[in-house]
Amino acid sequence: MPTSRPRVLSDIDALKALAHPLRQELLTRLRRQGPATSAELAAEFSEDRGATSYHLRQLARFGFIEEDAARSAGRRKYWRAVPQDVRLPRHPTDPETAAAAEAVGRQWMASADRDLTTYLSHRESFGEFAAAAMHSFGGTTLTAEELVQFGEEYIAFLSRWHREPDQASPGSRHVSVVFHAFPTPERGDAS
Repeated sequence: MPTSRPRVLSDIDALKALAHPLRQELLTRLRRQGPATSAELAAEFSEDRGATSYHLRQLARFGFIEEDAARSAGRRKYWRAVPQDVRLPRHPTDPETAAAAEAVGRQWMASADRDLTTYLSHRESFGEFAAAAMHSFGGTTLTAEELVQFGEEYIAFLSRWHREPDQASPGSRHVSVVFHAFPTPERGDAS
């Protein structure tokens, strides 16, 4: 993730484009493993090549991916994820934007949960990475302004460690980092 300005997804059309489950999977695949063609992705996801190509064009239309011109040749077009700090709007007032942001957020959470569950169920197969992995659950007491600053400092820290798949050191693998910073609900908050 680059250190450039965050991209807050307040555009309803971009949110709707990202809310499609296959598009989420395609984008995640490109972020984690690097560039691929629509044919390669169609085969990986057992999807129709035409439909896969359409979904890739929609992701490109809204700036989530772009053509990798250095790898593309003729009709063989490679797509790559655009490195960016993509965020959901903090508190959208438009109901349609709020619903789309919630749908994307739920997909992100479900994906993180699936990845963690799979890892924990098979961690012995991850070798030295299992020994290096860390799980932590904690909290602190902050003002709303401090919470914003805390989140920004966390993202800046993560950005310093970001590497594109084709720039990673030998022996590297994608590492999932899930971050939540929200007010802890107290008894009666949900009622």
